[in-house]
Amino acid sequence: MKVTLIQSNIVWGDAGANCLKASEAIGATPGSDLYILPEMFSTGFATEPEGLAESDCFSLGWMRDKARETGAAICGSVATEEGGRYFNRFYFVTPDGAEVHYDKHHLFTFGGEHHRYTGGDSRVEVVWKGFRIRLAVCYDLRFPGWVRNTGDTPYDLLIYVASWPSVRRHAWDALLRARAIENQCYLAGVNRVGSEPSGLEYDGGTVLLDPWGKEIARCADHSEECATATIDLEPLQSFRKQFPVLKDAD
Repeated sequence: MKVTLIQSNIVWGDAGANCLKASEAIGATPGSDLYILPEMFSTGFATEPEGLAESDCFSLGWMRDKARETGAAICGSVATEEGGRYFNRFYFVTPDGAEVHYDKHHLFTFGGEHHRYTGGDSRVEVVWKGFRIRLAVCYDLRFPGWVRNTGDTPYDLLIYVASWPSVRRHAWDALLRARAIENQCYLAGVNRVGSEPSGLEYDGGTVLLDPWGKEIARCADHSEECATATIDLEPLQSFRKQFPVLKDAD
């Protein structure tokens, strides 16, 4: 499966501009099976969602159109309003227009996300191009039990979309590698670059790791760019057979 990670500099609160930027990034990297965008890619990480969170599904509609146009799956999280509640909702959209979503479970209390958003309580996996894929968002990265892989029906690719600030970059790098190794899976961590009105700075760190925790592809720090690579099931399945640690998982 050919995967493209999109590390963008998000325009604060402007879904139209951010979807246009994402369209340009996808157009510049044709032929992938899966395109991954950062957390709240259409607005920036908005802990005060009033006036920014979407109830009209604009960004989801763009994702559906782009998936149909490219024949690829498109995924990323969107600040969403539904029934008077707000969700940090990670959409995974396929070319037939179908979508699966995961609502971020671990809300970032340090930043006040829990005051406005409702956390999800379900682990979510999708199957695409033969890969079982687990969805996760940013702060979820600090809680390994939430994404613990098992030997029964293990997932093959773990995706974290994030707005992870540069001040905590060391933790981002270390924890991504740990999650790939302990879960014997491919891992895509897609972060943003740039800054937001709060003053937070983002330096990227977008990376695709193999089940040994080694880099397959990476975006340059502080750069708005894409990274593309192909991942295969055979070496992953062979590794799990030769070194079956998942069978001993708690």
